[in-house]
This record gives sequence, C-alpha cells and structure tokens, in this order.
Amino acid sequence: MKTYKEEIKVGQLELKFLLDGDDTGNRMVVFECLIPAGAKVPVAHYHVEVDELVYGLEGTISSYVGGKRIDVNPGEKCFIPKGEVHHHDNHTDAPAKMLCVLTPASIGPAFFREMGEMLKAGPPNPAVAAEIMQRHGLIPAV
Repeated sequence: MKTYKEEIKVGQLELKFLLDGDDTGNRMVVFECLIPAGAKVPVAHYHVEVDELVYGLEGTISSYVGGKRIDVNPGEKCFIPKGEVHHHDNHTDAPAKMLCVLTPASIGPAFFREMGEMLKAGPPNPAVAAEIMQRHGLIPAV
C-alpha cells in the first residue's frame, strides 16, 4: 500500500505527493497526477526556473511542449525545460496518470493547495489564477 506525503485535489485533478522541497533541500518535488478522461490542465504556461519531467503511469497524457504534441503512454517520458511553454490534456475516454518530477522544488504543494482553494470557491477567476501562478514561478502564456 502506497503512503503519500500529501494528497491535493485541484479541480478535476488528483495529486499525490511523494516528495516535496522539505524532503529534498528544495531540490525536487515528485508527485503522481491523475487526469480524468477529457480533462485539459492547466492553461498553457512556462516555468521561470523549474525543469519538469512527465513519466506515463496509466493511460495516455498529451503533453504540448513548444506547440508540439507529445503523447506519453505508460513507461514513456517527456522532458520540459524551464522557459518552454507547455500544458497537458487527456483526450481519451479513460483516466490517465503521470509521475511528475519538478526541479528545483519552487513549484510544490503550496501552489497546488492555493489553486485548489480558488477552484473550490467557484468558476476560476483568470486574474486570481494568474497571480497565484506568477507568485510560484509559473507564467501563463495567454
């Protein structure tokens, strides 16, 4: 049975953290992310200082990196360097799960908690979402 450090729901997404900055001297964050069928998450953005690795666990995640679609199936990976505009979708009719590794750990549970709370309050407010993103080093590309 897996034990997760923290589980966070952000809208339709379910994130299960294995490591965060407290565990790694702020070097890395590692979490599983479940994306429901048909979901588009998040808005296209780039990271100011964080590199991202997506590793497919279940289903198919479509990662869009620099305008190119990369379908990530179980056992496949997609590297997203800092500064590269990207987002992830699940175009299938089945849930998809990916393992995400972010380094350094500046985008961690605090960011996802804040986004989750904003979404619980009702329809997303783009200005509030952008402010939360920017505070954590994510820049919306819209």
